[in-house]
Amino acid sequence: MSMITVSTSPFDDQKPGTSGLRKKVTVFQQAHYLENFVQSTFNALDDKKGKTIVVGGDGRFYNPEAIQVILKMAAANGFSRAIVGQHGLLSTPAASHLIRKNNAYGGLILSASHNPAGPSGDFGIKYNVSNGGPAPEMITDAIFANTKTIDHYQIAELDDIKLDVTGTTTLSEMTVDIIDPVVDYVALMAELFDFDAIRALIAQPGFSFCFDAMHAITGPYATALFQEALGASPTSIINGVPLSDFGGGHPDPNLTYAKELVDIVFADDGPQFGAASDGDGDRNMILGHQFFVTPSDSLAIIAANAHLIPAYQSGLSGIARSMPTSQAPDRVAAALNIPCHETPTGWKFFGNLLDANAATLCGEESFGTGSNHIREKDGLWAVLCWLNILAARKQSVSAIVNDHWQQYGRNYYTRHDYEAIPSDIAQKMMADVENGFSSLVGQTLANRTVRYADNFSYHDPVDHSHSSQQGLRIGFDDGARLIYRLSGTGTEGATLRVYIESYESDSAQLNIEPQTALADLIAVADELAGISSRTGRTAPTVIT
Repeated sequence: MSMITVSTSPFDDQKPGTSGLRKKVTVFQQAHYLENFVQSTFNALDDKKGKTIVVGGDGRFYNPEAIQVILKMAAANGFSRAIVGQHGLLSTPAASHLIRKNNAYGGLILSASHNPAGPSGDFGIKYNVSNGGPAPEMITDAIFANTKTIDHYQIAELDDIKLDVTGTTTLSEMTVDIIDPVVDYVALMAELFDFDAIRALIAQPGFSFCFDAMHAITGPYATALFQEALGASPTSIINGVPLSDFGGGHPDPNLTYAKELVDIVFADDGPQFGAASDGDGDRNMILGHQFFVTPSDSLAIIAANAHLIPAYQSGLSGIARSMPTSQAPDRVAAALNIPCHETPTGWKFFGNLLDANAATLCGEESFGTGSNHIREKDGLWAVLCWLNILAARKQSVSAIVNDHWQQYGRNYYTRHDYEAIPSDIAQKMMADVENGFSSLVGQTLANRTVRYADNFSYHDPVDHSHSSQQGLRIGFDDGARLIYRLSGTGTEGATLRVYIESYESDSAQLNIEPQTALADLIAVADELAGISSRTGRTAPTVIT
């Protein structure tokens, strides 16, 4: 092997966030920057020689160049086989499935998820372990520790390989399998869902739907699933061609950034069903005609109707949700007499629960939903869940949601994002809120009494690991909650996320606009943190 050792020195900004390392493309393009992080990751792994690694990404700018570097470093570090998506493309859910199907040692996924792309956009990389899920904290902590001491990396000094043709090639002593990135994933979905029923739904004269791939990774997957396997019209998929800059858009499937889809579905003659996914395919947004389904409600409704989906007809072992996600799934779990686990934000915290069969369905309020079929959230899986439920219940999206509220009550819920706040202001804001907790309990705010105020900590019931400082919680005597978190997914300044929730059981009060229903708590959230006064913002960047 033409393997060389390259001397290097540490960078001081390579601490992985909620889901890997995300920085501007220009940061990753610095000499040795990508190589340092990849070698630090490999150094954190035991017994990797002779093992298989999966590599792919969401197609954003710099993905092809990064994949060539990673493959040469994998060969130099002793991996015997690499599985790579054609053109370097792999959705995050598909990568998780490939790791599991091939008993791979792990995978490197190149994505900054829902962040913008292009030469001046964002880039990201994360390591997923052998169960297909994101690396747990003990590994990401080891990676970060390695980045602070690294002084050399290993790489094969070889020509680039072609990524555009499927087949097997070699890179020195490492076999490289270039595969169709879609086939295995579509086959898995066919095992989980009633494709015949969904195909019949889509063929109904009065039914139409629109899926927005946002010029990101899910375009080819959506074409194979909805158009080729399920018979949908080609016009049902918009922005279906992956572009390295996502068409200049922000591939975050919410009411703000998926405006084109929202305008289509909320038009008077709009389709009965709409959906979108994000940059790497792990998030989802669900819409009915002129109706938005919150991610928290979506998880709860999928759980309540899981018996209609072939893969889950034998029952659910449990539900897991991130702490900021609304408590709507808890009510379904109670009715089904199964546990509902509350974890920190980050899909890696669901892995142990899924592996131990302590949970079947998982979800985060940040438009992520999934199940035990892989160890990542899965946007297209969530869309298929809804199509399967629609086919079985023969009702509209809004009717299904309203029936759910009538049975379980409604957890009014919203998230306010304040993006690109100067980091020092955001940190001071969070510190001041937490410092006020000791005097907050027992106070009356918005006609509610504060019952608890804390910084959320999590004790994993499977491996007994402990994670602290996972978000500031203020809970009220009626079950309402205010939560403050600094997001770990941005690359510029800090993103403050504020979550506001209040439960309503009165059947006559279930169709109020959420910002109106939560107005008193929204005002309290702003006042307690001094958001407007400290940032000068008169409104959030994004409201969901």
